[in-house]
Amino acid sequence: MSSAARPQVTVQGSNTQLAMPAVLLAPIRPDIVQFVHTNMNKNHRQAYAVNEMSGMQHSAHSWGTGRAVSRIPRVSGGGTSRAGQAAFGNMCRSGRMFGPTKVWRKWHRKVNTNQKRYAVASALAASAIPSLVMARGHLIGGASELPVVISTAAESQQRTREAVATLTAAGVYADVVKSANSKKLRRGKGKMRNRRHVQRKGPLVVYAEDNGIVQAYRNLPGVELCQVSRLNLLQLAPGGHVGRLIVWTQAAFEQLDSIWGTTTTDSQVKVGYRLPIGFMTNTDITRIINSDEVQSQVRPAETLVIRSRQKKNPLKNLGVLIKLNPYAQVLRRAELLNQERKTNEKYIAKAKAAAAATKLIKNAHSKQQNINYRRISSDTHTLEQ
Repeated sequence: MSSAARPQVTVQGSNTQLAMPAVLLAPIRPDIVQFVHTNMNKNHRQAYAVNEMSGMQHSAHSWGTGRAVSRIPRVSGGGTSRAGQAAFGNMCRSGRMFGPTKVWRKWHRKVNTNQKRYAVASALAASAIPSLVMARGHLIGGASELPVVISTAAESQQRTREAVATLTAAGVYADVVKSANSKKLRRGKGKMRNRRHVQRKGPLVVYAEDNGIVQAYRNLPGVELCQVSRLNLLQLAPGGHVGRLIVWTQAAFEQLDSIWGTTTTDSQVKVGYRLPIGFMTNTDITRIINSDEVQSQVRPAETLVIRSRQKKNPLKNLGVLIKLNPYAQVLRRAELLNQERKTNEKYIAKAKAAAAATKLIKNAHSKQQNINYRRISSDTHTLEQ
């Protein structure tokens, strides 16, 4: 894209118009940014490991087989509760860990130079899109436009109150206040490891020459500074998330084209480097789809809805079976009547059997009553004589 066709950016506090650098129009690739950030972030780790003798300083040996206990080494001696307890194993109390950590682990990662440059270019391009900057949590309601460019005179400021006045005029000081109010205690054991507090990121100030600007801005909470020729992805996309709020000085803003080049010209600093070109020159998909060129070639929308009828199984669906065989309804009715008749006969048979059993019980009871009456009568007549 030529400089004449690029959008214009106004310097805060003046009427100066600057052409948008080509690097701020580069394709945004969050996947590359996340990959490069993950690997670069590993390059400041410090090696750690447990003591190689931890968990192994016991006078212990296995009891072997035949004693109905496992063959894990056990502490020697007697007279205390510790004697006979298992030792050394990772499942044992006071034992070593499984796979003890070693200092010769692969701590650092190499990242391709071209990938790092692509990630930085993507992070810079994302910083010029208000929606991405706001999605990252920055407060930019007071800024007239993005990217925010301030006068080169800010590089000579040496007092913090001058920096506050500059950021307030640019409309980004609210983000500094938000960062200051976000400071709180860290969760977990990090409080005991020299990282007691956590705080949200504020604006990133990019300058060309340090004539006092670092001293003026370094004490503002959440504010970071970076020289334009040493842009760092860890600052441009903290956590691997694009959209950092960047405040440029005019001198630094004007150097971007010479440092990064364009899509048609090579960089003057990075040997043989040219900015990547996006796969799409117009990312407004809605506008492309609704354009006359596309709509004239697409098929008309189909308004007729054809619904296929569900095929039902006549062996399971009586209605479909009757359509195929009307006599099936007669057979079904006869089957139900026959089933009902058999059920009634079954109940009648049960009722008759129950009545007969009751009658037998009554007859047996009557016979027993007569027998008992005759016995009692004979016993009474004997006693009277």
